[in-house]
Amino acid sequence: MTGLDRRSFLKCSAAGTLGYMAGAWARPATAREEAPRKKPNFVFFLIDDMGWRDAGCFGSTFYETPNIDRLAREGMRFTDAYAACPVCSPTRASIMTGKNPARLHLTNFLVGQRWPKDSPLVNIPDWQKFLPLEEVTIAEALKEAGYATGYVGKWHLGNTPYTPEAQGFDFNKGGCHMGAPKTYFDPYSIPNLPDRKKGEYLTDRLADEAIRFIEAHRDAPFFLYFAHYAVHVPLQAKDDRTAKYAAKAGAMAATDVPEFGQEGRNRVRQVQNHPVYAGMVESVDDSVGRVMKKLADLGLDDNTIIFFFSDNGGLSTAEGWPTSNLPLRAGKGWLYEGGVREPMIVRAPGFTRPGSACTEPVISTDFYPTMLELSGLPLRPTQHVDGVSFVSLLKGEKMTRGPIYWHYPHYSNQGGAPAGAIRQGDWKLVEWYEDNRVELYNLADDPGERNDLAGDKPEKAKELLGLLEDWRRSVSAQMPTRKEPTRPGGKG
Repeated sequence: MTGLDRRSFLKCSAAGTLGYMAGAWARPATAREEAPRKKPNFVFFLIDDMGWRDAGCFGSTFYETPNIDRLAREGMRFTDAYAACPVCSPTRASIMTGKNPARLHLTNFLVGQRWPKDSPLVNIPDWQKFLPLEEVTIAEALKEAGYATGYVGKWHLGNTPYTPEAQGFDFNKGGCHMGAPKTYFDPYSIPNLPDRKKGEYLTDRLADEAIRFIEAHRDAPFFLYFAHYAVHVPLQAKDDRTAKYAAKAGAMAATDVPEFGQEGRNRVRQVQNHPVYAGMVESVDDSVGRVMKKLADLGLDDNTIIFFFSDNGGLSTAEGWPTSNLPLRAGKGWLYEGGVREPMIVRAPGFTRPGSACTEPVISTDFYPTMLELSGLPLRPTQHVDGVSFVSLLKGEKMTRGPIYWHYPHYSNQGGAPAGAIRQGDWKLVEWYEDNRVELYNLADDPGERNDLAGDKPEKAKELLGLLEDWRRSVSAQMPTRKEPTRPGGKG
């Protein structure tokens, strides 16, 4: 075993292989087994804008997430899991397709437009503003294999005809073109949630729909994709939750960390103490607990694999500044770690040892091939071309992958500017497209990306920049163009 392979193996050794052998569906059937192996169910929780440190099991001491924490105790927690983009729609597309947003040309939230007049760059006019029907989604792949497929919650990958029903989902409640609800208390202005009760809370209603889907398909393998609108703005929580966390914030001991710092031109929250946001997080946690309880009540929990993930980093530099991602830098809309590193948990009975953790980097394109392998289905490498199955990590074994890449050629609503990034091992390089400036960080020593080593390690910066440029060419990544300088007399 090489040094690199040994390090990769040891990083996930806590998962073990004994748990892998325990599950009846986790191993090939033998000649003595009378019944064929039963395909596992999948429940995929996708939380909107939830930060890397927004759960107790990831270090929060302010938000209360007992059910998410229990999920971590029963499964594997990934410490270095990444969204493919610092904003939502591209990451959602990467999960559905197994392709990097740069390859899809779907690189911003739909239909996001923000371009400063003083930018030295010209916007990309023809980036993709819906998920093409030609893509074979993970839902379509599982549906072909006999899975019942259900979508609950936020879609944000296109309006009719690009809705979940056209992308492999038989059941759709709440999934439409909307990026955010008008309000979290009815009326939400979400068209496919009929028979609402006055004043009902959206997070609770979506959990009701998820439970109905599970009950209806308890006897067949199912794939439930539960994509919460929370904890995205508008910031609205139940009154009792807000009051609870307001009291908790008031009782917090003073610290040396200022409540706000500065990130570029934007201020950034550095302390988790927002009562409304905390209430929203707890309601999401409630929904996770309700779904887990229903699985247990129906006797399905031992044959159901649960994924928990967020679509981008926590909102910390704009739009209410509700959470802090410290020790990570910045948040949603930025290619720093706070914008792309996510809280990720996988509970796979028969694969993951309870309470284990893995520090190997994974990214949202990896879910597609992972689910195929877990269900015993053949991989589709021409579809999930950018994804790598991480089943080996779930089993406590090594995983071989190349660098991880990001491409965000837009200005974000949260202060981020057009940029690209690459992570290879512990090294991460960020390239800013406005002036081609690069920053280099060693994440093992500096996860907060405070010590730019580009000047000290020019050869490493050059190496990573070359890999990033080669990758962009290989996926035909769209780039903003540079404005022509204005000639004397005002004409270009």
